[in-house]
Amino acid sequence: MTSSTVPGLRQLRAFVAVYRLGKVADAARQLSVTPSAVSLLVRQMESDLGVRLFDRHARALVPTLAAHDTVGHAERILAELDQLGRGLRGLRERSAGRVHLAVTPAVGMVLLPSAVRRFVDAYPDVRIVLDDCAPNQFVPRVVSGQVEFGIGTPEAAATGIESRVLVNDHLCAVLPADHPLALRRQVRWTQLAGLPVIAGTPGYGVRRMTDAAAAKAGVELRVVNEVNFLASALWMVASGLGVAIFPAALAGATQHPGLVVRPLVAPRVVRPVSIVTRRGSTLSPAAESFVGILRQTLHETRAQATLIPPRAAPARRS
Repeated sequence: MTSSTVPGLRQLRAFVAVYRLGKVADAARQLSVTPSAVSLLVRQMESDLGVRLFDRHARALVPTLAAHDTVGHAERILAELDQLGRGLRGLRERSAGRVHLAVTPAVGMVLLPSAVRRFVDAYPDVRIVLDDCAPNQFVPRVVSGQVEFGIGTPEAAATGIESRVLVNDHLCAVLPADHPLALRRQVRWTQLAGLPVIAGTPGYGVRRMTDAAAAKAGVELRVVNEVNFLASALWMVASGLGVAIFPAALAGATQHPGLVVRPLVAPRVVRPVSIVTRRGSTLSPAAESFVGILRQTLHETRAQATLIPPRAAPARRS
């Protein structure tokens, strides 16, 4: 026997059954195998270990001192393996585990509430861990493995990730209801020329899209305020400080009294929101179920998630 010789799982189960029941036939019934299979497994274990575990008598097997010393270790191993099996079954059947994801507060507020409620109802034993983070922290948390996946819009140059488009959003203008452009169903970028604009912080994805679209339209935006949070932009627009440029789904989901949302066109800027994973990684069964429920929820509410319908503009006073 070499030092690397260890009993197999079936051998351990046969040994423990025979030790506890005292008869090969009883052990065979418990294990749902033939008596000859039990005898063979026990003899193989004895041969591999080089130790006699039972003294054979006509009517029963009598454990040796080596068997008495071994059975406790064997039962602990089997118990741990059974616990491991139950844990893995729980993960497979979504009756255990967790879903750990990163999402920016705005995206989470728009996309997740209904899907999270559905998932919790369907899989009450799976814990959802939401890591709300700033846009510039989103991809690093996915790449570093701090979270299993993320939901958002990664930069085109981001490395070490894979993206699956979840839903397409687009940039829009948020205007006071009495603004002249509020009468239009859509707003051209050129119509923003000379107007005070409230935009996202430089360096973030939405701001880069905004600057690129304005440049393509040949417009130099007059940015008067730069904000990190959409809520700040909304009250600024409501206070008459300017026109805000933000993704339509985010703006529409946080509708503010007295404001309207209009699509920006020429060019129309599509902003995909994606499931983002570390390159080469595999989502857990629970995470895949969460993504599936999220996709189904968004499909059912596609009009609200991807396009904010124009509100009726107020009538002009004569």
